[in-house]
Amino acid sequence: MNTLLHPTYFPSISHFVAIAQSENVTFEVEDNFQKQTNRNRTYIYSPNGIQLLNIPIKHSKENRQKTKDIKIEPEFDWQKQHFKSLETAYRSSPFFEFFEDDLRPIFDRKYIFLLDLNFEVLEIVLKCMRMKVDFDKTLEYFHEIGDNSVIDLRHLVEGKKDNSTFQNYTQVFDDKYGFINNLSVLDLLFNEGKYAMDYLKEQTLIIK
Repeated sequence: MNTLLHPTYFPSISHFVAIAQSENVTFEVEDNFQKQTNRNRTYIYSPNGIQLLNIPIKHSKENRQKTKDIKIEPEFDWQKQHFKSLETAYRSSPFFEFFEDDLRPIFDRKYIFLLDLNFEVLEIVLKCMRMKVDFDKTLEYFHEIGDNSVIDLRHLVEGKKDNSTFQNYTQVFDDKYGFINNLSVLDLLFNEGKYAMDYLKEQTLIIK
């Protein structure tokens, strides 16, 4: 199947289930940016429960901006804060140290455009997962997809509309708060390591 998705910041597990189970993946890059979506945020399992990591963006006077034109606000040291949060959350997980060096460049390199960051995140996580995925990018925006061979999963970018429920796996703080479903794929990667890919292939994704 050919799946249409939004590129997001450290995508959710549902995003990676879709990628792992697709023959072809196309990423939407011609859309208008929407606030409070996973385009510039991700969720992790912290010592205090679920935690949001948000990338600050430059605000424009224009009512509508293309996501590909969105610039990251450089005044905030968000990269240092995000990496520190990941360390606090996952330093004691089985595979954090194994993948730490692969992920570190994301938090050291300076990015201007959000989309460039999201695609670099995707490439690095795919490498960590040992997933070979050839993907395309959209050339124009369509609100509705008329091609029956394409599964439109762009709604997954809005976490509130994503009702997928996945099998439990061991999480660092699940003795305190229980299993938290469908976090960033980093949660799966740090806890399951080389078994993450098998997990993704076994899950069932809720498709609208």
